[in-house]
Amino acid sequence: MPSAALTALPFHLLVTEKPPAPLNDGKNAGPYRDAAWLLRRHAVTVLPSVASLRALRPEKRADSGARPFVGFGDPLFQSTKNPNNARGVAKSRGYTEYWTRSGGIDRGLLAASLPRLADTADEIRHIGERLGASANDIYLGAAASETTVKAAQLSDYRVVYFATHGLVAGDVRGIGEPALALSIPANPTEADDGLLTSSEVAQLKLNADWVVLSACNTMAGDKPGAEALSGLARAFFYAGTRALLVSHWTVDSEAATRLTIATFNILSKDRNVGRAEALRSAMLAYLGDTSNDDNANPAYWGPFSVVGEGGVK
Repeated sequence: MPSAALTALPFHLLVTEKPPAPLNDGKNAGPYRDAAWLLRRHAVTVLPSVASLRALRPEKRADSGARPFVGFGDPLFQSTKNPNNARGVAKSRGYTEYWTRSGGIDRGLLAASLPRLADTADEIRHIGERLGASANDIYLGAAASETTVKAAQLSDYRVVYFATHGLVAGDVRGIGEPALALSIPANPTEADDGLLTSSEVAQLKLNADWVVLSACNTMAGDKPGAEALSGLARAFFYAGTRALLVSHWTVDSEAATRLTIATFNILSKDRNVGRAEALRSAMLAYLGDTSNDDNANPAYWGPFSVVGEGGVK
């Protein structure tokens, strides 16, 4: 149960032994595979508070939603390119350019800069199929909108899944709190401007065992330098989830798809495996894949953490 700046630290990336020599010369990440990561010894779960340990215990599962899964992904933006292949803000345009002279944010410019994440559609379909979800509970493209999210009976679902861009407070001038980027409508309104902010999340009604935020920096705070769990993560707990999968930094999109699919594959095969252990196994498999030296780089396999109830689902 970390506090203050420690909430931004992924504890599974601590090392238990000092390496005998530097592991990375800046050219080859392969030697990272031999590091004594804490991940090799333990699955790690982060708790938002001491009181949450009791509030989020498994006995509440009897009250969880009757339907297995609802997913929102591959939202529509104007950009069709994905130069960075990462679930963060595209770096091809300066953030100050999103300002209009009236002081508001230009959603059109923002939409044009956000690269599409087409692989998130496959991610959501695969995991939904694993969990026995109905095709009607998969919202992709234009359907992955604020309007859809706010109208859905989210309290009916055990797993609520978002796979998109995450915007940290301060990333885009004019947005003062973290947000998930959803399909940006041609004519944005106050109710649907394409950005599901943490304050809007807090007004949702959930009864979920797990909310997955397969996006960038979803553990970040509600303003630059803020305590991490004061952002989207805390808002989802307030809305009514018992566990979250969140990220610590800009996530490579292919890596996120691989890690999340592997985690749910593990959970579906063995009901005695907890969420944190399933994520640990998925990360170890990624780290141990010798087909590419980059697979050993923790930037790819280590961004996600389980917050809340990390035990058996």
